[in-house]
Amino acid sequence: MTRPTAFLLRLLSFAALVSVSAARADAVTDFPTRPVTVITPFAAGSGPDAVMRLVAEKLARRWNQRVLIENKPGGAGFLAIDAARRAPQDGYTLLQLDSEHMAALPHLYKSKGFSPFATFEPVAALFRTPFFIAVPANSPWRSVGDLVAAAKAKPNGISYGSWGVGTPAHLGAQQLEMLSGLNMLHIPFREVGQLYSSVATGEVSWAFGTLPSSRGVYETGKLRYLAVAAPRRVPQMPQVPTVAEAGGPQELNFNGFVVLVAPKGINPALAARINVDVVAALGDPDVKAQYNTFAFEALDWSAANVRQEVEARSNLYRRLIERGNIRLD
Repeated sequence: MTRPTAFLLRLLSFAALVSVSAARADAVTDFPTRPVTVITPFAAGSGPDAVMRLVAEKLARRWNQRVLIENKPGGAGFLAIDAARRAPQDGYTLLQLDSEHMAALPHLYKSKGFSPFATFEPVAALFRTPFFIAVPANSPWRSVGDLVAAAKAKPNGISYGSWGVGTPAHLGAQQLEMLSGLNMLHIPFREVGQLYSSVATGEVSWAFGTLPSSRGVYETGKLRYLAVAAPRRVPQMPQVPTVAEAGGPQELNFNGFVVLVAPKGINPALAARINVDVVAALGDPDVKAQYNTFAFEALDWSAANVRQEVEARSNLYRRLIERGNIRLD
């Protein structure tokens, strides 16, 4: 090959690289030029769905494009996951997942080989929600210390409920058991509403619950909160002590968080752009008001923060799932 020919080839390669870089930059600057779809594993009308729809409305105004919500509940979240993983890596398909989808599913369904960060890129966080320890209104327990003492006195004689094996309510109870040296009886229910009705009637002794999931029964006066599993009291329920204040293990800090991810391979600059826009949407007064109703905490995490939080939660869930010998595949 002659030197002029080699030089020409290098020049063409450089020009092609510049052209590709310019196209990727334009894709970020112009985004979006058509509707964006957010796939979610949560049912229409649920707390995460309601929040996502409001945030989508704010993003649509910011982007001057529609943001569509596509509900795909079922299959432990894999219906939504499988739909999103097949989408193009152009930012026009996003996926809403919670900390259990990201951190628990890989350990609960090992045969599926699901590795969240091999499949998706974290884009932004939406919110974090605390979990309360709920008991019947007429329960003799006045504190978490009372619950722990009763469970120690009757190994496997105290029952707790959840909305399914491997769900946050189940794993949170596993963490309380692990920190307090307890063994209790787990009773899973098919529906969230059925769970808290059963707690109210004393069919099960207690259950973890978020404010949106359990407040309906709480407001009937048939349910009482012993504590919130958080380092600080929740402003929406200031009368409810923390677990540590209520005589439980100080280390118990149990919550759920919800994030947005994109198919692996998204342009990092585009992911960063979407992150900035989501954080701006979370600062909207309408979003803040709805978050306050649900006791949701807005999060301004970067993609790196999401990855760090998921990895930490995954390590915790792995220990809890191994401790309880929990498998779903």
